[in-house]
Amino acid sequence: MKYVRVPSMLMLCLLLYGCGGDDLDEVRRYADEVKARSAAPIEPLPTVKTYDSFSYEATAALRDPFTPSKLSTAASDGANGALRPDLNRAREPLEDYPLDSLRMVGTLARDGQKWSLIQDKEGAVHRVQVGNYMGQNYGKITAITEQGTDLIEIVDDGQGGWIERPASMALSEPTEGGAKK
Repeated sequence: MKYVRVPSMLMLCLLLYGCGGDDLDEVRRYADEVKARSAAPIEPLPTVKTYDSFSYEATAALRDPFTPSKLSTAASDGANGALRPDLNRAREPLEDYPLDSLRMVGTLARDGQKWSLIQDKEGAVHRVQVGNYMGQNYGKITAITEQGTDLIEIVDDGQGGWIERPASMALSEPTEGGAKK
Protein backbone atom coordinates (compact mmCIF):
# COMPACT_ATOMS: atom_id res chain seq x y z
CA MET A 1 0.00 0.00 0.00
CA LYS A 2 2.94 2.24 0.75
CA TYR A 3 4.25 1.82 -2.78
CA VAL A 4 0.98 2.98 -4.30
CA ARG A 5 0.81 6.21 -2.31
CA VAL A 6 4.14 7.55 -3.40
CA PRO A 7 3.51 7.39 -7.19
CA SER A 8 -0.01 8.80 -6.82
CA MET A 9 1.36 11.73 -4.79
CA LEU A 10 3.97 12.36 -7.46
CA MET A 11 1.30 12.41 -10.19
CA LEU A 12 -0.82 14.83 -8.21
CA CYS A 13 2.14 17.19 -7.76
CA LEU A 14 2.91 17.12 -11.49
CA LEU A 15 -0.70 17.93 -12.35
CA LEU A 16 -0.77 20.85 -9.96
CA TYR A 17 2.51 22.16 -11.32
CA GLY A 18 1.07 22.04 -14.86
CA CYS A 19 -1.85 24.23 -13.83
CA GLY A 20 0.32 26.89 -12.35
CA GLY A 21 2.18 29.58 -14.24
CA ASP A 22 1.97 33.22 -15.20
CA ASP A 23 0.03 32.65 -18.44
CA LEU A 24 -3.22 33.94 -16.92
CA ASP A 25 -3.23 37.20 -18.87
CA GLU A 26 -6.03 36.05 -21.14
CA VAL A 27 -8.24 35.08 -18.20
CA ARG A 28 -7.58 38.39 -16.46
CA ARG A 29 -8.46 40.33 -19.61
CA TYR A 30 -11.79 38.47 -19.96
CA ALA A 31 -12.63 39.12 -16.30
CA ASP A 32 -11.87 42.82 -16.69
CA GLU A 33 -14.03 42.95 -19.83
CA VAL A 34 -17.00 41.37 -18.05
CA LYS A 35 -16.63 43.76 -15.10
CA ALA A 36 -16.58 46.77 -17.43
CA ARG A 37 -19.92 45.90 -19.06
CA SER A 38 -22.90 47.95 -17.89
CA ALA A 39 -25.59 46.05 -16.03
CA ALA A 40 -28.97 45.64 -17.72
CA PRO A 41 -31.85 47.35 -15.96
CA ILE A 42 -34.04 45.09 -13.87
CA GLU A 43 -37.73 45.12 -14.75
CA PRO A 44 -39.99 46.30 -11.91
CA LEU A 45 -42.24 43.76 -10.20
CA PRO A 46 -45.76 43.55 -11.61
CA THR A 47 -48.48 45.25 -9.64
CA VAL A 48 -50.62 42.90 -7.60
CA LYS A 49 -54.35 43.25 -8.17
CA THR A 50 -56.25 43.58 -4.95
CA TYR A 51 -58.96 41.04 -4.20
CA ASP A 52 -62.39 42.47 -3.54
CA SER A 53 -64.07 40.28 -0.96
CA PHE A 54 -67.83 39.79 -0.88
CA SER A 55 -69.75 38.98 2.22
CA TYR A 56 -73.07 37.20 1.56
CA GLU A 57 -75.78 38.43 3.84
CA ALA A 58 -79.08 36.65 3.35
CA THR A 59 -82.20 38.74 3.43
CA ALA A 60 -85.81 37.69 3.39
CA ALA A 61 -85.82 37.83 -0.42
CA LEU A 62 -82.69 35.70 -0.87
CA ARG A 63 -82.10 32.17 0.34
CA ASP A 64 -78.86 30.70 1.62
CA PRO A 65 -77.19 28.99 -1.38
CA PHE A 66 -75.60 26.33 0.84
CA THR A 67 -78.81 24.86 2.24
CA PRO A 68 -81.34 22.91 0.17
CA SER A 69 -84.45 24.82 -0.76
CA LYS A 70 -87.64 24.06 1.13
CA LEU A 71 -89.36 23.17 -2.14
CA SER A 72 -86.84 20.49 -3.12
CA THR A 73 -86.75 18.93 0.33
CA ALA A 74 -90.54 18.81 0.51
CA ALA A 75 -90.77 17.22 -2.94
CA SER A 76 -88.06 14.67 -2.17
CA ASP A 77 -89.59 13.72 1.16
CA GLY A 78 -92.89 12.74 -0.43
CA ALA A 79 -94.87 11.34 2.49
CA ASN A 80 -92.09 11.38 5.09
CA GLY A 81 -89.62 9.86 2.65
CA ALA A 82 -92.00 7.06 1.64
CA LEU A 83 -91.81 7.87 -2.09
CA ARG A 84 -89.51 5.38 -3.77
CA PRO A 85 -89.76 2.94 -6.66
CA ASP A 86 -90.95 -0.59 -5.99
CA LEU A 87 -87.78 -2.60 -6.66
CA ASN A 88 -89.42 -5.93 -5.74
CA ARG A 89 -91.98 -5.98 -8.57
CA ALA A 90 -91.28 -7.80 -11.84
CA ARG A 91 -89.88 -5.45 -14.47
CA GLU A 92 -91.79 -5.10 -17.72
CA PRO A 93 -90.14 -5.38 -21.18
CA LEU A 94 -90.34 -1.65 -22.02
CA GLU A 95 -88.46 -0.74 -18.83
CA ASP A 96 -85.23 -1.86 -20.53
CA TYR A 97 -85.34 1.15 -22.90
CA PRO A 98 -84.88 4.86 -22.25
CA LEU A 99 -88.17 6.69 -22.71
CA ASP A 100 -86.79 8.83 -25.55
CA SER A 101 -85.95 5.70 -27.59
CA LEU A 102 -89.60 4.52 -27.57
CA ARG A 103 -92.28 5.73 -30.03
CA MET A 104 -96.03 5.70 -29.71
CA VAL A 105 -97.35 4.41 -33.07
CA GLY A 106 -101.07 4.06 -32.35
CA THR A 107 -103.91 3.19 -30.00
CA LEU A 108 -106.45 0.38 -29.75
CA ALA A 109 -109.82 0.37 -28.00
CA ARG A 110 -112.17 -2.53 -27.29
CA ASP A 111 -115.03 -2.84 -24.80
CA GLY A 112 -114.06 0.46 -23.12
CA GLN A 113 -110.46 -0.71 -22.65
CA LYS A 114 -107.70 1.43 -24.27
CA TRP A 115 -104.22 0.28 -25.23
CA SER A 116 -101.29 2.27 -26.53
CA LEU A 117 -99.03 0.75 -29.17
CA ILE A 118 -95.37 1.45 -28.35
CA GLN A 119 -92.50 0.63 -30.71
CA ASP A 120 -89.05 -0.09 -29.22
CA LYS A 121 -85.76 0.72 -30.95
CA GLU A 122 -85.56 -2.79 -32.46
CA GLY A 123 -88.89 -2.21 -34.22
CA ALA A 124 -91.06 -4.51 -32.08
CA VAL A 125 -94.50 -3.12 -31.19
CA HIS A 126 -95.78 -3.59 -27.62
CA ARG A 127 -99.36 -3.15 -26.36
CA VAL A 128 -99.56 -1.32 -23.00
CA GLN A 129 -102.40 0.00 -20.87
CA VAL A 130 -102.88 2.22 -17.84
CA GLY A 131 -100.89 0.77 -14.93
CA ASN A 132 -98.09 -0.70 -17.07
CA TYR A 133 -94.52 0.55 -16.72
CA MET A 134 -92.06 1.77 -19.36
CA GLY A 135 -88.80 3.72 -19.50
CA GLN A 136 -85.79 3.40 -17.26
CA ASN A 137 -87.09 5.84 -14.63
CA TYR A 138 -89.87 3.61 -13.24
CA GLY A 139 -92.49 5.34 -15.43
CA LYS A 140 -96.07 4.20 -14.71
CA ILE A 141 -98.70 4.86 -17.39
CA THR A 142 -101.50 7.05 -16.00
CA ALA A 143 -103.56 7.94 -19.09
CA ILE A 144 -103.92 6.94 -22.75
CA THR A 145 -105.51 9.26 -25.31
CA GLU A 146 -105.66 9.32 -29.11
CA GLN A 147 -102.87 11.94 -29.08
CA GLY A 148 -100.50 10.43 -26.54
CA THR A 149 -99.63 8.42 -23.46
CA ASP A 150 -99.07 10.08 -20.08
CA LEU A 151 -96.98 8.62 -17.29
CA ILE A 152 -95.40 9.52 -13.97
CA GLU A 153 -91.71 8.73 -13.50
CA ILE A 154 -89.94 8.34 -10.16
CA VAL A 155 -86.46 9.85 -10.39
CA ASP A 156 -83.58 10.40 -7.99
CA ASP A 157 -83.57 13.98 -6.70
CA GLY A 158 -79.79 14.05 -6.19
CA GLN A 159 -80.13 14.39 -2.41
CA GLY A 160 -80.80 10.79 -1.50
CA GLY A 161 -84.55 10.93 -2.09
CA TRP A 162 -87.01 10.47 -4.94
CA ILE A 163 -89.42 12.79 -6.73
CA GLU A 164 -92.26 12.21 -9.15
CA ARG A 165 -91.91 13.72 -12.61
CA PRO A 166 -94.68 13.79 -15.22
CA ALA A 167 -93.77 12.60 -18.72
CA SER A 168 -95.70 12.03 -21.91
CA MET A 169 -95.25 10.40 -25.26
CA ALA A 170 -97.06 11.87 -28.28
CA LEU A 171 -98.36 9.84 -31.20
CA SER A 172 -95.58 9.89 -33.81
CA GLU A 173 -95.95 10.37 -37.55
CA PRO A 174 -95.33 7.35 -39.81
CA THR A 175 -91.77 7.40 -41.17
CA GLU A 176 -91.74 4.69 -43.85
CA GLY A 177 -93.11 6.72 -46.76
CA GLY A 178 -96.70 6.10 -45.71
CA ALA A 179 -99.17 8.92 -45.27
CA LYS A 180 -101.00 9.40 -42.01
CA LYS A 181 -104.63 8.23 -42.27
